[in-house]
Amino acid sequence: MINIVNKYLIIKFLKINFNTILIFFSLGVILNLFEEIEFVKNLNLSFTLPVVLSLSYVPTLILELLPFIVFLSSMYYFLHLRSAKDLLLIKVFGYSNIKIIFILSFFSFLLGVFVLFTVNPITSTLIEYYETKKADYSRDVGHLISINKNGVWIKEVDEFGYRIINAAKLDKDILKKISIYVFDNNNDLLKRIESESALITGNPWQMKNVYIYDPIENNKIFLQNYEFKSDKIFNQINSLYRNLNTVSFLDLVLNYSQLNEKGYSKELLNEKINKFISLPFFLSLMVVLAAIFTIGSLKHKQNFYYVLISILACVAIYYFKDLSIALGQTEKINLILSVWMPIIVISLFCSIGVIQINEK
Repeated sequence: MINIVNKYLIIKFLKINFNTILIFFSLGVILNLFEEIEFVKNLNLSFTLPVVLSLSYVPTLILELLPFIVFLSSMYYFLHLRSAKDLLLIKVFGYSNIKIIFILSFFSFLLGVFVLFTVNPITSTLIEYYETKKADYSRDVGHLISINKNGVWIKEVDEFGYRIINAAKLDKDILKKISIYVFDNNNDLLKRIESESALITGNPWQMKNVYIYDPIENNKIFLQNYEFKSDKIFNQINSLYRNLNTVSFLDLVLNYSQLNEKGYSKELLNEKINKFISLPFFLSLMVVLAAIFTIGSLKHKQNFYYVLISILACVAIYYFKDLSIALGQTEKINLILSVWMPIIVISLFCSIGVIQINEK
């Protein structure tokens, strides 16, 4: 009988979470679709591309919102248990409030682990496809930057033609081993620039040990110092290095050294790894928090009260999480601690609430 009750609790909980994710996914696709249609409206492309782009982007967004989706799902789940009198029936079989919460929070923890190892690699691949497609079709220069196993790639377009810039890696504020190909509007190569390094904190870039190859005159020039004017300065390139959504948890762990060599800082990599590791704990605590707000009270209040609590709690946790990360990134507190700070605070609150629930 115990196994049947456990299965009932978990399957019902899983169904509600799946339906909630499906609702958020559908809303996300619809809302993002307007942005993608605006993006391709002047490109003379079929309607299929905006749909594909939306379907590629939204899963990553859902993954970021997953703790809050689980919280809202858990609120609905516990409210349904109370209103349908299922909670009382389950207690007849010897299930206390704390036992029900433990079963569902532990299942949420396992769900978080499952997401890290199976879902996250898929979402990272999809967002990488999304970024690549946007770069292929984009007329906005801001989209034409990417990082892959061959280093940093930049495409700049102006009225005279375009330039392809490749660098092996970004070391703090210096690009290493740079190759620049300058083309005209007819796709003819005008010149190629090879440089040992370039300081990119300002514009123009300050390049060292530069070779300039002229394919038309078939000659080359060596310059010890050279100024190269680029639309891309340090802050724009560095912001791309802060986006690790295209890298999965497994890739971060297995290719940590290679990513660091490409230019990703250890601080950023450690922050992202800890964000991933904290996900199962975050999901588990969201279930406990939802239980405290619902079955933690014996008074049958209106559902509007719980909906309001859900919205306020989500907003408060979301902004506290962002504030904590911001404090870590500005070195006000330890960066790793900033990732775990929301988990610690929610854990302390839940530990007090669980004691009260257990007494009821």
